[in-house]
This record gives sequence, C-alpha cells and structure tokens, in this order.
Amino acid sequence: MAVLGSLIQEFNSSNMRYCINCCIHLLPNDLHRQCFRCRGPNHNNQKCPVCKGENKIPLYTDSKQMKLLAVLEVRTDHRESWNGFFCLRKGKLCSLIFGLIIMTLVMASYILTGAKHGLLLIPSPFHYGAFASNPSLMDNESLSDMKDHYQPSKMNISYVKDYPSIKLIIDTITSKIEFMTRQRPDLEELRKQEPHMFSVIPNKFLPNSKNPCWYEEYKGNTTTDPYATNSYALYSKRFRTIFDYLRKVFWNHLYHYKDKHYRLRCLPHFYIIGQPKCGTTDLYDRLRLHPDVRFSAIKEPHWWTRKRFGIIRLRDGFHDRYPVEDYLDLFDLAAHQIQGVLQSEAAKERGKMNNIIIGEASASTMWDNNAWIFFYDNSTEGEPPFLIQDFIHAFQPNAKLIIMLRDPVERLYSDYLYFASANKSVEDFHEKVAESLQLFENCMLDYSLRACVYNNTLNNAMPVRLQVGLYVVYLLDWLTVFDKDQILVLRLEDHASNVKYTMHMVFQFLDLGPLSEKQEALITKSPASNTRRPEDRSLGPMLPTTKAILRDFYRPFNTKLAQVLFDDAFLWKRT
Repeated sequence: MAVLGSLIQEFNSSNMRYCINCCIHLLPNDLHRQCFRCRGPNHNNQKCPVCKGENKIPLYTDSKQMKLLAVLEVRTDHRESWNGFFCLRKGKLCSLIFGLIIMTLVMASYILTGAKHGLLLIPSPFHYGAFASNPSLMDNESLSDMKDHYQPSKMNISYVKDYPSIKLIIDTITSKIEFMTRQRPDLEELRKQEPHMFSVIPNKFLPNSKNPCWYEEYKGNTTTDPYATNSYALYSKRFRTIFDYLRKVFWNHLYHYKDKHYRLRCLPHFYIIGQPKCGTTDLYDRLRLHPDVRFSAIKEPHWWTRKRFGIIRLRDGFHDRYPVEDYLDLFDLAAHQIQGVLQSEAAKERGKMNNIIIGEASASTMWDNNAWIFFYDNSTEGEPPFLIQDFIHAFQPNAKLIIMLRDPVERLYSDYLYFASANKSVEDFHEKVAESLQLFENCMLDYSLRACVYNNTLNNAMPVRLQVGLYVVYLLDWLTVFDKDQILVLRLEDHASNVKYTMHMVFQFLDLGPLSEKQEALITKSPASNTRRPEDRSLGPMLPTTKAILRDFYRPFNTKLAQVLFDDAFLWKRT
C-alpha cells in the first residue's frame, strides 16, 4: 500500500491525466481508446483482447506502455464494482429485516390476543365461542412461577361496570348450575392408565407403622447414585442441596437381609390439598413443628397434579413425566427417621409402633386436573374420566385430607394481588372479573358445571381464577371416593382468630399425641406465614361493585357447601 501511494503521488506531480475508472494514464491527445472498461455498458471483459490477457492493467507513461508488474503487480479485483452493489444490497437487506420484524410482532400480537379471545382460525379442542385452547399457560408449579401468567388483559371488549348488566351474566350462570354425582371409575380402569405406578406401590404397608411404608429391594451398588435421574434434582437448583445430603447418608439407611439391600419407601399419611391463598402455608409451617410430623423434602411437589404429567413450568410446555420413584424420593428423609424407630431395640423387643407420620402440602391437589385432556380419552362430554383423588384412593384408601378455605371473594382478590405482575389496581381487577364471568357463562351455555370447572381451555382463558373458589364442586368429587370423616375442612377466618383452636382440631384429626406447654406455645404463637405484601396492602380493598358481583356469583356454591358441611359459617355472610 505504501508503494502504491508513492506511485500515485508521483503520477500526480507529473501533471498527467488518468482515467479514474481503470487507473490508466492518458496522453494529451489520447482518445482513451485503451480504456476498455470505459467503453460503455456493452463492454465484455471476456471478449476484450486486452482484458482477457494476463488480467493486468497497462499503464501509459510518457507515451510508452509498460507493465505495472514492474513496479507493483496489481491484480484486478472487482471490489470497487461490488461496493456500490453491496451498499445497495445492505440497504435493501436492512429494510427487509425491519419489515420482517414488524410483521412478526404483528403476527405475535394477533396470535396471543386471538388465542385468548377466540379469534384464531385454528379450532380449539373445546370451542366455547369466546376462547381457544392454550395448553402452555396452565396454572404453574408454584406461587412464584405463576406470576408471569397474569399479565394485564388487552381484550377489546366493553367492560360493563354497572352492577345490573353483569348481574344478568351471573343469573344465566346460576340458572345452569347442577350438582351432578360423578361416576367413579373402577380399579382396573385406573390400572390401565398408570400401570407403572401400580407396579411400584404395593397393596399393603408395614403393620407396625402408622405411616404407609414398605421395604423395596435396592439393586444398585456403592458406586451408584440413587438420585442421579431424579427429575426434581435435575430441574430445580433449589433442591440439589437436599439431594446432596441424601446421597451422603443413603447407604447408612439401607436394610441388609440375606445378601440383599432394601430401602424403606413411604407415602404421606395425610395431604393438605387446598386451597391456594387460603392459609395452607401457615398451617404447614405450624404443623411441621410437631415432634411426630414430617413433611416431604419440598413443601409443594405438585406431583399428583402436574409433575407426573411432565409439567415443570406451564409456560414451558410438557417435559418428560416424573416417575413415581422421583416422588417417593422426596420422603426419604422422613423414611430414614421412621426406619430408625422401627429398627430400634425397643421396637424389636416390645413391638413398638412407629407414630411418626408424613404430610404433603401441594395446594393444587384439590382442584387442579387441567392436564387430563392431554392424557386421557375425551369421551365424557368434556368431563375428565379420571381425577387425582381416584389414584390417591386406589393406593391409600385410608389417607387423611385437610382443606383450608376462606371467603372465595377475598381469596380471588388475594390471588390477583399475589400473581399479577404489573398494573395492579382495583379497576383492573374489576375488569378481569367481568371478563372471566363472561367466559364462564359462555362455557356454561354448552357444557356441564364439572366440564367447565375442570376445563383447561377455560381456566387458561380467564384472567382471574374464578374456578378455584368453587369449593363445593371439588369437595363433592373428593367425597365420591373418600369418606367424610377422612376430610377435615377448616376456615382461614377461624384459624386467624383462634390459631390454638384450629391446631387442636388438626392434632385430633391426625391422632397426634399430646404436647407439652412449651411445644404447644411454639406451634400456636408463631407469627403468621405468607401474609399479604405491603405493596399489595397499599392498593386497598376491591371496589364495592366488584365485591357485590362476586358475592352473587359465589352465593349458590357457598350455599351448597354449607349444606354439605352442615355449617352456615361457610356462607361467609359476615366477611
């Protein structure tokens, strides 16, 4: 480049003329006949007698032709001719990319809003006229993971805020309510649906343990990681510390008999099955302080409702299904303690009974059957042929169930405040309630109450979870498989006003032994868990009109609930 620069400078100083296209020196009287590039658009380098030669450009100096190779070999390269072309192409390419981005955004907006409001041309598995299927946005695995699902609604409909207009929608829903008895599936049908689960869990449990446990042969060796494939450990970083500890102590808790190794497996003795935003976390935190109570390593495994179907986070779609062994691993810590009691000298000599019981507190267990449509035959007019309780009862007919409820109107508002991620306001809540009621009405016009309550499409379309507060629908379905004395139903309002009383009810229900005054004080006087956040409290109560609308909507369901439980407190008239 330095040589070429000095060459050009020398040419300029000699006051010579040059063709700017091909860098050929022009003599004073030269007609530029040697510049074959400058002869117009019809010039062809392949046919040109000069250009097709050595492909080197001749340079004229002082009327004498010489090869530039003598000074600097310059190979013709068509960069200059392509530069303008690329500049043009770059401009067009940028415009094309920008256009594609705009089109993608428009289409994404169309798809997102259309899928929610029934505007897509692709038909949904369930067509209710106002919404379409969106299987990737079912209720999430945990409270924190679900926050992303409740974004501000952008549905372009008229939200009628006056009470009489929305009351017409509620009247239509009320007129369609029928509490029909559900047909319970037989055991063989359940076996066909979950053959692996039935091959792992036995029919009978150890007679000397209050908690359902059994011994299972372990075929691994000392180098085998028993939790290497556990999906909870693989997909959740939060739980890896727990599994690291379990790996360290695993071999210390194996039972050796006749050259074989056995591990103690356990299921929960009781389940806190619902409902979300009704005080289940506080009940869990207090109950685990009891010396005879243990819980799963994870508070809410959501295995029965989600993980066994392969749902990790609903916005991510389906993954590999979590096998029942992964679920049982969550009770290994408690199983180790139960095994210690069973193998103690006192137990061996006197036949001592193990009184330690295990609990599980997934608040989705009572109501979340959203995944059924993807795995079970849809031949029941929109109603799920199998529910969570069918399988739990098949393995544990003596299981005990605890349900904590609250005024469904306040539960819905608390649910909205907890899960909404932006633009929270009492006006926004009102609009979401109105939209959800319209969607629920559309479903009820064509399908049964049970079909609408358990329908994934409807539940995903509603911007607030109205269906979770329809307690009696779920309770009646649980009562088709479990006896009434196996289910304890509590009210959050009673628990908040008298913790000691409700905890005594729970202890009695679970047949737990007496506590010392110090132990009881520790359980009952601890501060409440999972209370409303300060920023949510600043929004204040919901609009009076919204409250009136929701009271009308939930009234027939509360009335039926009070009749089933023989307790008018579940009418929630004073809250």
